[in-house]
Amino acid sequence: MAKRMRWQKSSFSGGGDGNDCVELAIDGDQMRLRESDDPRTELVVTSLELAQLLRGVKGGRLGAV
Repeated sequence: MAKRMRWQKSSFSGGGDGNDCVELAIDGDQMRLRESDDPRTELVVTSLELAQLLRGVKGGRLGAV
C-alpha cells in the first residue's frame, strides 16, 4: 500500500484552493516538492540539497546557460 503523504501548501501561494502553488511533504530524511497542477511529478531532495538549491536561487546562480 502506498504511503499517504501530508502535503503543506506554500504560504506564497495566495491561499484558496487554486492549483497554482508549490507543496512540500516530509518523508523521513527527504523532502518532496510538487506543483499542485501536476501532483504526479515530484522533486525529492534532502534538507541540505534543498538549502543549496534555495541559496543558488537567491544568489542568482541558477540563470539560463
